[in-house]
Amino acid sequence: MPKRMMWVWVMAAVASGGLLALGPTTAMAADKVPAAKAEAAKGPRAMIKTKFGDMEVIFFPDKAPRHVENFLKLAKSGFYNGTIFHRVIPGFMIQGGDPNTKDLHKPDTYGMGGPSERVHAEFNDIPHKRGILSMARSSDPNSAGSQFFIVVKDSNFLDGQYTVFGEVVKGMEVADKIVNSPRSARDLPNERVEMTVVAE
Repeated sequence: MPKRMMWVWVMAAVASGGLLALGPTTAMAADKVPAAKAEAAKGPRAMIKTKFGDMEVIFFPDKAPRHVENFLKLAKSGFYNGTIFHRVIPGFMIQGGDPNTKDLHKPDTYGMGGPSERVHAEFNDIPHKRGILSMARSSDPNSAGSQFFIVVKDSNFLDGQYTVFGEVVKGMEVADKIVNSPRSARDLPNERVEMTVVAE
């Protein structure tokens, strides 16, 4: 049976006030992070276009080369175009990239889709702070496919558990509008927020 990607069991642990036992954490090497971002600024970029505006993203190929390659390959093929941000949680993140969301008539499958290929974890020392682009997955660390999330508020409890592979450097006000969209009990926005991803 398909597994809904990532957030139900994570948020349940947080909401209950319990410990988030997802495995060993990775220590942050603060001196290495600025260097990674400086290098990323010279590399490939992508624009995530929505009805609320555009978000410009840089990538960290030195930290998560397989994830960056996977995202850019999918973006250049048009895979993400017409998908939606299907899970929005104020004070936390917005999640999208599921091809199942192109079907307006099967919302029960949102969060379960992805490409046939999976990407192995590339956990690294970049913290999940506001603006970070990270990869969604199921309970299997090596199950990442196409779904990603953008952090709207520092969420360091995810560090070392999910693969950071990029960062929004322009347009976070767009993410703020998306995350504050009226939503259902399943955190699905009441109105579709489709994306078009243009990669360099």
